Amino acid sequence: MNIAIVGSGYVGLVSGTCFSEMGIDVTCVDTDASKIGRLQRGEIPIYEPGLESMVRRNVAAGRLHFTTELASCIDRVDVVFSAVGTPSSEDGSADLRHVFAVAETFGRCINRYTLLVMKSTVPVGTTHRVGSIVKAELEKRGADIGFDVVSNPEFLKEGAAIKDFMSPDRIVIGVESERAKGVMTRLYRPFLVNDFRCYFMDIPSAEMTKYAANAMLATRISFMNDIANLCERVGADVNMVRKGMGADTRIGRKFLYPGCGYGGSCFPKDVKALIKIAEDNGYRMRVLQAVDEVNESQKSILFDKLSTYYDNDLQGRTIAMWGLSFKPETDDMREAPSLVLIERLPPGRRMPHQGLRPDRHGRVPPALRGYARILRRHVRGCGRCRCAAARYRVERAAHAFVAGFGQSDEAQGGFRRAQHIRPA
Repeated sequence: MNIAIVGSGYVGLVSGTCFSEMGIDVTCVDTDASKIGRLQRGEIPIYEPGLESMVRRNVAAGRLHFTTELASCIDRVDVVFSAVGTPSSEDGSADLRHVFAVAETFGRCINRYTLLVMKSTVPVGTTHRVGSIVKAELEKRGADIGFDVVSNPEFLKEGAAIKDFMSPDRIVIGVESERAKGVMTRLYRPFLVNDFRCYFMDIPSAEMTKYAANAMLATRISFMNDIANLCERVGADVNMVRKGMGADTRIGRKFLYPGCGYGGSCFPKDVKALIKIAEDNGYRMRVLQAVDEVNESQKSILFDKLSTYYDNDLQGRTIAMWGLSFKPETDDMREAPSLVLIERLPPGRRMPHQGLRPDRHGRVPPALRGYARILRRHVRGCGRCRCAAARYRVERAAHAFVAGFGQSDEAQGGFRRAQHIRPA
């Protein structure tokens, strides 16, 4: 089977690479000519463990290709995935301009039955709107060509995206025709040979499943942050509370770690988008509004603790930030709590301003990655940095703004939950 994936960002590039790893011929499409040029030269624009070697292997095998024009490959593909970004607008709604642009291009280019799959996270009803756009483009051409539009939301975790794609816990697909269902079954069967955990449903339900899943995970994070803040005030140990809660099989242990708030490209955007979807339909998502409010407040907690510890006097102090990205094993700084802390620190002798900001794709600038290696070399193996030696090593790496360790959700230890670590 031959497929094309429009949008070579995080979701598109990981998905395309993993499909090609399973023997499918994949063409990744992106309008950013510089990005496509880098990919053709073997340069990976994002950091994801294992992705670079997998991209190079499949390019060398002739299964993975890159282009700036969907029209150049549309006649040889059976499926086109839309994996373009849907950033938040000023009112919190999803910006769907790129999604609709893909639909228009698809409608102008297809010459035979082709399946259009919505991989982007989009509000309920968007996939049907995409279908209408494609149909309108075909009518302009006077062409009677069959097509189907499918919703297939992604559930990839940054830092573990390849594992999530190659061994998914489930695949959600919204379809409206048996032909489309058959194509999607054939496409995903190799990933779920022993247990075909593929949930076929109507399109609106598939679209809502993505938002509901992310909203639930964000809710657990904000809830535990609220519990942690209360534990500090009443003298309880939140880690003991977490273990006691997680032992209940109805609750489970995942996403019960308190921290300095969630960030990244998904949770903040999707929570706000779901709140906006509800508003547009005459309903108020009161729980999610509280989740968002708690998270925004939690991003300032590290600064508040640091300021309190030094009696509100931070002038002239050397401060190293360990954990620039929003989570371990990624260089993604979008909505990262570290940015809030950086902005609140008093002005003084810092690294150049451009070094403190993500690039236009929300990634850690290359100049900072060397600082990450320096600090890791100094503090690796120092546990939770309570010993004097560890403190000395951290202080030697002054002004280093770095990415966190790559650990699983269960094994992150205290590194990402620094506000609950007592000073040495």
